Amino acid sequence: MIRFATKEDGKAIAPLILVILKDMELPLLDIVPEETILSVLAEASADPTYRYGYQRGLVYEHEGQVAGIAFGYPNEDEPVIDEPLKKVLRKHNLDEEIRIFVDPETLPNEWYLDSISVNEKYRGLGIGSKLLDALPQIAKRDGKEIIGLSVDKANPNAKKLYSRKGFKDVAEMMISGHVYDHMQKKISE
Repeated sequence: MIRFATKEDGKAIAPLILVILKDMELPLLDIVPEETILSVLAEASADPTYRYGYQRGLVYEHEGQVAGIAFGYPNEDEPVIDEPLKKVLRKHNLDEEIRIFVDPETLPNEWYLDSISVNEKYRGLGIGSKLLDALPQIAKRDGKEIIGLSVDKANPNAKKLYSRKGFKDVAEMMISGHVYDHMQKKISE
């Protein structure tokens, strides 16, 4: 079952986000213990403005467990989505100026799929595909007709999935030292 994320999902969402942060090889992982990162992500998800705030996400629930997630935001929100993290970092005695993301990721007039992740136990069940199919409901809610995403050039399997779902290359971007293809799909397609 796909549903909007809730404040109560924070502890289940955090490990799925951490998988993405590890894939991106972010410097934060070298300076902050994994357990602390999980706590920070879980706590910050209760703020609806945050990049991974519950109001920005969809959850795929399987047998009562959060099996997959998809988080994103309208491009005009990009300048503010990481501001709520400062308060949580401070609370955990971490430097509030720590930046997980520093590069712009969105293009104008799109709803941007920031992250999609499926729990390893549930991979191969089509959950990622179902989450992608559900994105138009959140993009339309946020007033957008185009969904954008970035896929690491080193991840051809993900790119194949996005292409099958109707996403097309529109740009190339550098994000956290990795080259990504930026893809978009019009919702009406």
